[in-house]
Amino acid sequence: MPRPIKWRKVCCLPESNLFGPLNAPDFGDNIILMTVDEYETIRLIDHEGMLQEECAENMNVARTTVQRIYNDARKKIADALVNGNVLKIEGGNYKLCEDDQQGCGCCRCPKHQIKR
Repeated sequence: MPRPIKWRKVCCLPESNLFGPLNAPDFGDNIILMTVDEYETIRLIDHEGMLQEECAENMNVARTTVQRIYNDARKKIADALVNGNVLKIEGGNYKLCEDDQQGCGCCRCPKHQIKR
């Protein structure tokens, strides 16, 4: 019997989910798919400056899982930048923290920030 899926807690979906070169006439097969949980690790570690342990705690997974997700996400970003591919963020095994009764508690995600 396979192991049950453990959902990764994500604060919010990205406001934009498609990134790429402005001069791309046709996307074709040059689309790299990044999952929402991969995006969340990049946001928490690189943008928010969290340690992998803190990120793992926020996402409710093991640190080794965060490390693997983070490495996969960075490879995809590098591929998109170096090869001029389009990066699309969608899918993955995640659950939004607004669906969680306890909430995310981070108060640093974009949905909790006051827009000025």
